[in-house]
Amino acid sequence: MANYYTDIPELKYHLNNPMMKRICELKERNYRDKDEFDYAPLDFEDAVDSYDKVLEITGEITGEIIAANAEGVDEEGPHCANGRVEYASGTKQNLDAMVKAGLNGMTMPRKFGGLNFPITPYTMCAEIVAAADAGFGNIWSLQDCIETLYEFGNADQHSRFIPRVCQGETMSMDLTEPDAGSDLQSVMLKATYSEKDGCWLLNGVKRFITNGDADIHLVLARSEEGTRDGRGLSMFIYDKRQGGVNVRRIENKLGIHGSPTCELVYKNAKAELCGDRKLGLIKYVMALMNGARLGIAAQSVGLSQAAYNEGLAYAKDRKQFGKAIIEFPAVYNMLAIMKGKLDAGRALLYQTARYVDIYKALDDIARERKLTPEERQEQKKYAKLADSFTPLAKGMNSEYANQNAYDCIQIHGGSGFMMEYACQRIYRDARITSIYEGTTQLQTVAAIRYVTNGSYIATIREFEAIPCSPEMEPLMSRLKKMADKFEASTNAVKEAQDQELLDFTARKLMEMAADIIMCHLLIQDASKASELFSKSAHVYLNYAEAEVEKHANFIENFDKEDLAFYKK
Repeated sequence: MANYYTDIPELKYHLNNPMMKRICELKERNYRDKDEFDYAPLDFEDAVDSYDKVLEITGEITGEIIAANAEGVDEEGPHCANGRVEYASGTKQNLDAMVKAGLNGMTMPRKFGGLNFPITPYTMCAEIVAAADAGFGNIWSLQDCIETLYEFGNADQHSRFIPRVCQGETMSMDLTEPDAGSDLQSVMLKATYSEKDGCWLLNGVKRFITNGDADIHLVLARSEEGTRDGRGLSMFIYDKRQGGVNVRRIENKLGIHGSPTCELVYKNAKAELCGDRKLGLIKYVMALMNGARLGIAAQSVGLSQAAYNEGLAYAKDRKQFGKAIIEFPAVYNMLAIMKGKLDAGRALLYQTARYVDIYKALDDIARERKLTPEERQEQKKYAKLADSFTPLAKGMNSEYANQNAYDCIQIHGGSGFMMEYACQRIYRDARITSIYEGTTQLQTVAAIRYVTNGSYIATIREFEAIPCSPEMEPLMSRLKKMADKFEASTNAVKEAQDQELLDFTARKLMEMAADIIMCHLLIQDASKASELFSKSAHVYLNYAEAEVEKHANFIENFDKEDLAFYKK
């Protein structure tokens, strides 16, 4: 059977990135747990070996169980009866296997029963699982909601909830409502403090809640009576054991069938405040969403890998006009670009995850002691990089997942339109990735300030100073010219001093920045591991160069008076 980790050597390459040494040093507090926990690593090499072994176990379970169940889960889906969700039979088997393997609460401290893994290897596990079944990936990877509870909850809440997640209980984040989709400031689920019950009571409706019948929920609700904006919202913890929340229905979706997307009805549901009042949206949901967006980026890379695998296998096997179709330029061109997008997107994903790891670890250390001036500077640097890279990782990878799934079906031709081929499920599952946890348009909103304040071009210029292999030098020369065009396009839009024009061209500017950054990351990877990344570096740079040229030409020749033609 396939192992979804060992079969993808690019994953092990990213696991062994030089930044991991600093990440492990921070996460393990210089390996202090080794005296208390027999499974804690002794040093850096021991830590990476532990991650490698767990990833191999995850890859094995994914190949032997999750992948084998994927089609059955897609067909059966979850069921709703008497206000409760029952997972598909294959989903239950998947969860049981993951729990028995100890793959829950992976990033949580060992004192709560977790593995104390950094976010990077955990994100790799999420990618691996999603490559087999993106719907199940949603259920399993929502365990990372515990990061927000760990970050903002109190010690008592840590002791009661975190061990349960480490033991396999599921989570959900209950944000969206029928009249509040992307506009979370409009959330109206009511939270009222009951002196009689000594707790908060939640009343109202949530919609489009992934894994909505989970054991532990993080809920965004309006705690301040009379308010209508984000300042009146707080974050709450709802425990399913308390009762008070029923599933009205499971949505009938295009894809990710194994993942129950629920409409929930809250009726005096007992809950407790997480963190401080009024910071639910302003602070806590932003942290929760950034983690979720990294998770969807991982899911997207997993789907891109699945689409590429299916397309490659079919192209090698299918014969037309006396030869395998992979020998036709139209087909091998498609496959090469799919692989280029996959490798570029994966490089961006794990660069982002490493940035997140460093600043999150320093945040955690700051709860134990005062950071040194050098550590504060490091924390600030990586928090900014993580914040700027996250919308690129989510936005670009979700779009690439959709494009790769589309091309996978195209390679299959008419067979790809038939339900018995996996590519149709991948295609359906991929479609949601550019919508939930913030559409690509909202990722552009998050990213554009890093275009206009010069953060992206500053990072790009820093990348230009990193030495590359002789083979990559011609690509680096072309890449510098691409950066010049991006900088010129950015300056042209800024100089116009027109907010509508900036909003209109923002997506093009974001994509230019992302394309150039991904090219740099691929050149760095190809300089170290030519056998893995050289082809993709060449292919993707050719692709990205044309994309940057296209966007630059549009911006250069666009007259802002032409905006009128785009409006009704």
